[in-house]
Amino acid sequence: MTKTLSPLHPGEVLREEFMKPLGLTPYKLAAALGHIPRTRIERIQREEIGISTDTALRLARFFGTTPEFWINLQTSYEIETRRAKLAKKLEAIHPRELEPA
Repeated sequence: MTKTLSPLHPGEVLREEFMKPLGLTPYKLAAALGHIPRTRIERIQREEIGISTDTALRLARFFGTTPEFWINLQTSYEIETRRAKLAKKLEAIHPRELEPA
């Protein structure tokens, strides 16, 4: 039996790969990102909300990544969680047959 992993929330990546190793608190990170609300960072790292384009641009600038890195994490998370919720409905959709060329 194959065990599947839960989709990776971008907040987990932010928390585990960036904030913890650098000793950043939500307050310090929020201030460094241009005084955004500290609660936004707290909610992202607790995996309660996703990463917006605005936040992705700020995180990319601060950490030396790309905005696409953060947006792709968010998009992948959303696709995988939605795919799981829609699995039965998606199975009921029959792919359109292509007409011969």
